Amino acid sequence: MIHEAGHFLVALAVKMRPRRFYLFFPPAVVKKVHNGIEYGIGAIPLGGYVKIPGMHKPAERDLEVALTRAVEEAPWLERDLEPVRTALAAGRLEESRELLPGLEAAVERASLSEPAERAAKRGLTDIADALSNDAYWRAPAWKRIAVIFAGPGTNFVFAVLMLAIVFMLGVPDERTRTVDQITRGSPAAGIGLEPGDEIVAVEGRPTRTFEAVSQEIRGSEGRPITLTVLRDGQETSLGPVRAQEAEDGRYVIGFVPGLEYRRYGPVDATWQATAKTWEVTAAIGASLGRIVTGSGREELSSPVGIVQGSSQALDLGFRYYLGVLALISLSLALLNLLPLLPLDGGHIAFSILEKLRGRAIPREAYERFSAVGIALVLMLFFIGLSNDIGRLGGT
Repeated sequence: MIHEAGHFLVALAVKMRPRRFYLFFPPAVVKKVHNGIEYGIGAIPLGGYVKIPGMHKPAERDLEVALTRAVEEAPWLERDLEPVRTALAAGRLEESRELLPGLEAAVERASLSEPAERAAKRGLTDIADALSNDAYWRAPAWKRIAVIFAGPGTNFVFAVLMLAIVFMLGVPDERTRTVDQITRGSPAAGIGLEPGDEIVAVEGRPTRTFEAVSQEIRGSEGRPITLTVLRDGQETSLGPVRAQEAEDGRYVIGFVPGLEYRRYGPVDATWQATAKTWEVTAAIGASLGRIVTGSGREELSSPVGIVQGSSQALDLGFRYYLGVLALISLSLALLNLLPLLPLDGGHIAFSILEKLRGRAIPREAYERFSAVGIALVLMLFFIGLSNDIGRLGGT
C-alpha cells in the first residue's frame, strides 16, 4: 500500500492522472469515484494497486485481444472495428481517438455475453487511456522515471520513519544487573532467582554493573558462589550455585539481563534512522548478490515467513514490530529496483534506454523482457516459499 501510494501521488503531481487506486487488488468489494479517480478496496488481499494510464503505446493487437470474443458473438461489430484498427496500425493515434467512441457505442448496442462484454469494455477503456494526453508512454523520460521511482522511494522514506519512531521510543543501550528472564532448568532457576531481581553482590563483593556480575560468575569457573539480590526492596541471599560451562567456554548460571533503553529526540532519531537505513540497505544488497551465486538462497522468505517473523516481533514488543516493518519496506524497495521487467527497476532502465536512443523501444522487446523478469521473480518466490515451509516443518 505504501509503495503504490508513492506511484499514485507522484503521478498526480506530474499531471499523469491515475485511473484507480485500491487497497488490495481488484475486483472491487467497495469503490467510489472522486475527481475521475476510482478508489476502492479489492477482493484479493495482496498489497495495493494503482492504474496509471497508458503504460505502453496502443497497438492494433490490443484491439484484437479486447474484441475477439465480441466479434465472434456479434460479427457486425467488424464494421465499426475496422476503421479504428486501420488507424492504429498506421500509427494515426489522433484519428484512432476520434473513432473510438463510435466503437464503444457499437459495443453498448450489441447483445453480448457477460464475459465478452466485460473484456471488450475493459480493453476499450485501456486503449482510450493509452490514447489520452496524460498517458504514461507520452510523458518525457524524467516524468516516467519519477513516477516509477516514487514507489521504492516511498518505501525508503517509510523505513526511515519507522526506524525514527523506534529510536524515539528507545533502543537498547546497555545491559543492567536486573534479571529479565530465567532459563528453564538452569542453575539460576534452581536457586530461585526471579525476573526483576537486581544482583547487587556475588560472594559478598558489590556488583554495580552487569559487566561486574558477569565477570564474577565467569571467574568462579564452576566453584560454588552465593548471590545477593535486591527483591521488593529487601536484600536476599541465594545459593550457593555452580555456574555451568557454555559452548563458547564462558561460565553462566542461566539468566538474561534487563536492558537500559536510550531515547532520542526527533532530529537525532531521524539522523540515526537514516544511518541505520543505509546500513541495512547495504546488507540487503549484499544478500541479493549472494542469491545470484547461490550461497544466499536460504535467506529468502515469502509472505509466509514475513507473517511469521512479524508475529514473533510483535510478541517481543511494538518497537521490534516497527523495525520489521522497516526491514520489509527496504526489502520491497530494493527488490523492485532490480533492472527486470515488470519490476520498477526494469521500467526505469527502459526509460533511460529510450532517452539515450531518442526513440521508443518496440513493444515486443518489453514483452520478451517481461516474460524473463516474471519467470525470475516467480523463481525467487518459490525458493522463499520452500524455505518457509522447511522452517515451519523444522527442517
